[in-house]
Amino acid sequence: MALSENSEVLTDCLDPAGHERRTKIIATLGPATNTPEIVEALVRAGLDVARINMSHATPDATRNLVTLVREAADKCQRRVGILMDLQGPSIRTGELPTSLNLKPGDRIALTVRGEKPVEQRSVDVNYDQLVDDIHIGDTVVVDNGMIQLRVLEKRHNQLTCEVLTEGVLGSRRHINLPGVRVNLPALTEKDISDVELGIELGVDFIAMSFCREAADVMRLKAILEYRKASQHVIAKLEDQEGIRNVSAIIDAADGIMVARGDLGMECPFEELPIIQRRVVKQCVTRGKPVIVATHMLESMIESPSPTRAEITDVSNAVFEQADAIMLSGETSVGKYPVKCVEIMDRIARRTERSGGANYAELARMNSLGAKMVKSAAVLSKEICADALIVFTRKGSMARNAAWLRPLHSHLYAFTDNPKLLNQLTLHWGISPFLIEFGENPETNVGRAVKVLRERGLIRSGSNIVAVTEVDVAGRLIDTILMERIE
Repeated sequence: MALSENSEVLTDCLDPAGHERRTKIIATLGPATNTPEIVEALVRAGLDVARINMSHATPDATRNLVTLVREAADKCQRRVGILMDLQGPSIRTGELPTSLNLKPGDRIALTVRGEKPVEQRSVDVNYDQLVDDIHIGDTVVVDNGMIQLRVLEKRHNQLTCEVLTEGVLGSRRHINLPGVRVNLPALTEKDISDVELGIELGVDFIAMSFCREAADVMRLKAILEYRKASQHVIAKLEDQEGIRNVSAIIDAADGIMVARGDLGMECPFEELPIIQRRVVKQCVTRGKPVIVATHMLESMIESPSPTRAEITDVSNAVFEQADAIMLSGETSVGKYPVKCVEIMDRIARRTERSGGANYAELARMNSLGAKMVKSAAVLSKEICADALIVFTRKGSMARNAAWLRPLHSHLYAFTDNPKLLNQLTLHWGISPFLIEFGENPETNVGRAVKVLRERGLIRSGSNIVAVTEVDVAGRLIDTILMERIE
């Protein structure tokens, strides 16, 4: 009963034109979504951030996708961010002349450093320290969990393993080593080359795969700082070590991705929903954007409709008030990419009307700017304001507004910084706009109101609350403005 009552209260304060979705949608581009028509359809369906997976995208393909996104966003008059997702240090099997049909009880050798295997079934692995890092009895997970092996013996540059699950092993399959501390570099040569490409193309976010500690984030940030680049770093949590160091990683990164694909291989599966909830809660209470990713509508790679379990999964992430929910194979190689975005949009809108986990109520806002935005949010709730407006040059005021997770007023951020504009597309509830700031703060408010009226986002009779400045005896002082639009 409490939720339905809450829903009625929220509905009373919503714009009669309808509920604007607060949770952002990220979709991965690929072979199924690499034409101007499809990218434009994704943007019109509600795409907020386009992801480019550098595990598969070539430099030429990346250039093309960035151009397609920017052109579609301009055509649709929407802001769309671009997330470059680095491949990261990946452990994979080598090339096989023919695939291996494995059955439980079979033996297979994993070799490194060019070792010649004794066993008939064998495959080389690209990680030279594999034999050094792993222990007898450890589990090796191959091809996203399709094949599981148990280590029986270590000899020189070879592991002898027992097959636990039936499967077909092909070339270049991904390997996970649950619980094993691997000595891989945080950034590979390919990653660094891709970062340079991302800087050149002006992408908005760079996601760092297999982030294990805060120092990994700082290595990438050092490259960006050296290049005087403005990209925000998203740390992907994909293994047990990353989860152990999650607090420090949240502090170091500009945002977090709960990458449930590899994380589900690295951790006991029953722990995965608990990990997701804890990470989302930590990020929301500390004001860092968080993305829930992988397998959200996996069945829609082939099917035109999601499973009921997938609908619930998406809804849970929205209820937890993650900043964004992400599609991977569903839109990169799936048959129904646009429909996937439309379905996510429908689920998010409906779930948001029912309320949320309200982790933001536990937030400790210590800065004066954050406290001012919080006061503005309380006021906007009291008067059922249609718009809570913030003006920002560096993004802190907008991020503070998103941090509060207000469901009663729409959040509009106005900036004169073009680079910041697309970076705000990831933050919960924020609709960003570019305007020219004048010397008179009242002029800025007038320009913002004009933009919102022209787009039909507010109208005569709307209440607005703005966090702005006023000129008092020649000094600019932060203040909260309440106004009823005539």
